[in-house]
Amino acid sequence: MMDHQATGAASARRIFPSLSAFYDRVAQPLSWLVLRAFVGGALVLEGWPKIMAPFAQTGFVESIGFYPGWLWSPLLAAMQFFGGIALVIGLLTRPVALANAVMLAVTWWFHATHPYGDAFLTPDGIAALKNSGAAIFSPEGIRRLADGGAAFLHQVQAKAEFLSAIWAAACLVFAGHGGGPLSVDRMLLKKEF
Repeated sequence: MMDHQATGAASARRIFPSLSAFYDRVAQPLSWLVLRAFVGGALVLEGWPKIMAPFAQTGFVESIGFYPGWLWSPLLAAMQFFGGIALVIGLLTRPVALANAVMLAVTWWFHATHPYGDAFLTPDGIAALKNSGAAIFSPEGIRRLADGGAAFLHQVQAKAEFLSAIWAAACLVFAGHGGGPLSVDRMLLKKEF
């Protein structure tokens, strides 16, 4: 937590100084915990399928220049899954967050430089939608896919880039500031990197 002198200075700058104790003891520690749990939990969810098949990403990681794939694929899985758990509880927060920030920056780079493309459906698929699509999709769904799914894919592309960027930025915050007051680092270990 903050020392008495720092708390007094923060209190003097606030419009409602009477809320200083609430901010310092409740709001700030809980906000760090919630953000850490959200980011770490998302990494756990993304890492779980990779833990179940640790070598499934071998070809992918080699295609973007990480050799040998048999090493990097399970490392990526472990970093996401176990790193996510470490972030949730706030254990070794700074190094784990930095490693994940680098991985997420590479993910963002990949999404930005390897877009999904312009067509989700083949010309035959579009024809099938136009002829019998009403039996399969709603009229709104058919309109969304009438361009071959290009608009849909551009939306998915933007979301993939955005999520990678936001997760990388959040991990950089944890790498710079640690796990906060309600973390294993601070509460049990009494030290942080």
